[in-house]
Amino acid sequence: MRVLSRGDVLALSFGAMIGWGWVVLTGSWIKEGGSLGAMLAFLIGSIMVIFVGLAYAELTPAMPKCGGEHVFSYRAMGVTGSFICTWAIILGYVSVVAFEAVALPTVLEYLFPNYKQGYLWTVAGWDVYATWVAVGVIGSVILTVINYLGIRPAAFLQNILTVMIGIVGLMLLGGGLFSGDTANMQPFFSNGLKGLFAVLIMTPFMFVGFDVIPQAAEEIKIPFKTIGKILIFSVFLAAFWYMMVIFAVSRALPLEQAASSKLPTADAMAALFGGSWAAKLLILGGIAGILTSWNSFYIGASRAIYAMAHARMLPGFLGVLHPKYKTPSNAILLIGLFSVMAPLFGRKMLVWLVDAGSLGIVIAWSMVSLSFLILRYREPEMKRPFVVPNGKLVGYLATVLSIGMILLYMPGTPSALVWPYEWLIFLGWSLLGIVFYIWARISYGNVADEIMRQVVLREEREDGISQSA
Repeated sequence: MRVLSRGDVLALSFGAMIGWGWVVLTGSWIKEGGSLGAMLAFLIGSIMVIFVGLAYAELTPAMPKCGGEHVFSYRAMGVTGSFICTWAIILGYVSVVAFEAVALPTVLEYLFPNYKQGYLWTVAGWDVYATWVAVGVIGSVILTVINYLGIRPAAFLQNILTVMIGIVGLMLLGGGLFSGDTANMQPFFSNGLKGLFAVLIMTPFMFVGFDVIPQAAEEIKIPFKTIGKILIFSVFLAAFWYMMVIFAVSRALPLEQAASSKLPTADAMAALFGGSWAAKLLILGGIAGILTSWNSFYIGASRAIYAMAHARMLPGFLGVLHPKYKTPSNAILLIGLFSVMAPLFGRKMLVWLVDAGSLGIVIAWSMVSLSFLILRYREPEMKRPFVVPNGKLVGYLATVLSIGMILLYMPGTPSALVWPYEWLIFLGWSLLGIVFYIWARISYGNVADEIMRQVVLREEREDGISQSA
């Protein structure tokens, strides 16, 4: 059912990208790279994302089917390529959902410092409390129910919350410009290339979200050409947002204070406007960011899982649509289970999920970029409602930049994933994917290839109708 408008699509994409990380992680970005170094890392990261986003912008209206990357990579690389690409992006999406389930109880520590009660256990030196876990679990249940009931309620919630975030962000920028102090921004660069890379490897996780649009393509009711334009605009908007936040916080707080703060952006808001009321207002915007990102990735992850299950790459029960709400209900419940479990591992889970999820995201982006390039050569006559100028050059740049980003996570680099926690998340997910792939091949044989071929053929038959939608 096509119900999502232009505003819905922009709110879905932008709201997914800005999330909660800007509230809780800005201090660590400034500490690692310095004020200008952190902004430079996000600028470099945004360049890669913009090139990848251009590939998505052309492929999404050309193949507006549920699953996005799942369909793009199949058409270019077949079943195995499609499985790897989609499984990698699902890791990114699920890690964001789990991240937000940990972020929500974290923010309440700022508003209610003594609310943690009922010690449970310690994970990586961080004590986990029953009330802290309960907040994350309750939030997970609520978001699961909203998404279970349909895309329309989820989109309405997304629009309201995105407006709230925008208002708070403009206040923070204004305060940084007119009340901040440039002297607080020193040192402008910290830790050389190591500091730059440490921030750079986090940027894919912060920008992931525009790629939720392809997942819900079958539920978008605007002209397909417009989808590509909105997608690119949302990436530019998110790049501006992150650099603006770093700029405002670094002007508001000295480095030591920003680095030691639990919520540096909230403390910056209080310093700029001279009162705790401003910090609490920003936290409300941060909570809105948690919910927009959380909501978007419920949508993205559930549609990707549904697409794989429908193609018999995952167990068939995950490819079931609810008879009344027309949502991938079982996939949503599975994601809800991951979200409910995340708070049990404590706050240290935040950084682990950012880094491990980022690697999955960049792997998927590299495969989408390569798919874009392959299809430009193999199917030059394929109907593309939105055509990227100098497409082959864009494809090469997107592929090279995303592969280069993958290398930054590898052992031996200054920004390698941390052993054992981050590598165990990534390798455990990869092993689970291998098990599912082998199981699907044994259970269904070549059915996946037949189903995906039919999806592509149906696209071509319906193309004349869809172009006028």
